[in-house]
Amino acid sequence: MTISSSRSRPGRRCAALALAAAALLAQGRALAFSFNDVVNRAKQLSAQPYQRPNTNLPQVLQDLGYEKYNAIRFKGERAYWAKDKLPFELEFFHEGVYYNQPVKINEIAPYGVHEIRYNPADFDFGDNQIDPNQLKDLSFSGFRVHYGINTSKLKEEMLVFRGASYFRGVGKGQRYGLSARGVAIDTGLLSGEEFPRFSEFWLVRPKPADKDLTIYALLDSKSITGAYRFIVHPGDETAMEVKSRIFMRQNVSKLGLAPLTSMYLFGDNQHPTGDDYRPEVHDSDGLSMHTGTGEWIWRPLVNPKRLQVTSFAMTNPQGFGLMQRDRSFHDYEDLDLRYDLRPSLWVEPAGQWGAGRVELVNIPSPDETNDNMVAYWVPDSPPQAGQFLDLDYTLRWQGDKDTKPNLSWVLQTRRGRGFTRNPDNSITYAIDFVGPALDKLKADAKVEGIVSVGANGELLERSTVHNDVTNGWRVTLRFRRIDDDKPLELRAYLRGDDSTLSETWSYILPPG
Repeated sequence: MTISSSRSRPGRRCAALALAAAALLAQGRALAFSFNDVVNRAKQLSAQPYQRPNTNLPQVLQDLGYEKYNAIRFKGERAYWAKDKLPFELEFFHEGVYYNQPVKINEIAPYGVHEIRYNPADFDFGDNQIDPNQLKDLSFSGFRVHYGINTSKLKEEMLVFRGASYFRGVGKGQRYGLSARGVAIDTGLLSGEEFPRFSEFWLVRPKPADKDLTIYALLDSKSITGAYRFIVHPGDETAMEVKSRIFMRQNVSKLGLAPLTSMYLFGDNQHPTGDDYRPEVHDSDGLSMHTGTGEWIWRPLVNPKRLQVTSFAMTNPQGFGLMQRDRSFHDYEDLDLRYDLRPSLWVEPAGQWGAGRVELVNIPSPDETNDNMVAYWVPDSPPQAGQFLDLDYTLRWQGDKDTKPNLSWVLQTRRGRGFTRNPDNSITYAIDFVGPALDKLKADAKVEGIVSVGANGELLERSTVHNDVTNGWRVTLRFRRIDDDKPLELRAYLRGDDSTLSETWSYILPPG
């Protein structure tokens, strides 16, 4: 992470030569378009006062409700690049009441850079009574990318950019779950959050044999502008190389970098408050972190009764991510939403990010329609107004083979009452650890669960036993919270005779 301040008339033969030269010039211009072109636009934009984008929606679109707006679909047979049988295809989203700011989308082709124009004939409006003549001045609200990610015989949606700076991707066999963002500003603060938006995109036209796609994006908001490049590599794990430069128009209270946004309603560690047949409902069940010193930390997510913001200070992190470790269908029992197929998303920094913190924001949510979990990196020394910041990293949309420690990790966190026969006010957690470091140990090996309880708690019991089912170890702790109106910090990990055997389980029990 780097921060810095700021002719004559030809004959017939000559005409042919001139046309050829013009074609070569156009090709050169297209090939010459690069990240620096977007950087220059972002830099120029940052020197100008912020202009809030105009909404150009006709009344007929403003009046559409959620279901009617979602009925507007791009016609699949008109997918961009489809007629040329290229490996990637594009479909576009219509502007509407929920996405009412136009997004300009361009193609970088051998013959030049040009805007992909909106055409109402490309859309199916369903049962909506809409006159296409009223829509001639519109644009798109985003786009999605189709690729043969599961089979070469069928191109399926695997990446979407839509809404502010949000985007989502999947790997093979996955379904959409959590989102990434370009940047997060003042998340979780009482002053309110600012949502920068990708206002313009440039997509490089792929060659027939290409297996990756390059996308450039321009970011804009009241406080910042930014230039982004995404190189997308679809596969079992879909990787996205991200290169960015962020220009500060003005100072912000909190700059969240490489932000991830997910949903957590309830799970093994937090029982549902209502009558729900599903044992768990979440897109992610924990925040995983690999610190610059090599320590691995796992924080299970919770759905608190009031806003909860926690952080982990570190220098030069090796990675962090919101992960979906529960991978069995029986963890969720949801035939429609298939939470077991939602991806984990791992952030892998390129270069050294310096000192800062990984921050986790848990927002109360009454249902599963809200993305109420946010994680991001906050630098200790953010850029100030007039400065810019360079940040490069790779995003990995992962399934079963997601990023984990090479020793052992937390398989599950289960909560219960301290005593079930004679209930008291104590609480029990059972934490199961599994992994290669434990697989090679005998069941009677000396493994100790190291447990610590914060000042607001009293540890009553602790046990560490071999789990014959998982071939791992289970740490069980029973404790009492002193003040129910205050949070309680809990930590646990496994230790052998002379070494650490697992990641650190780091838990926050919210008030109430």
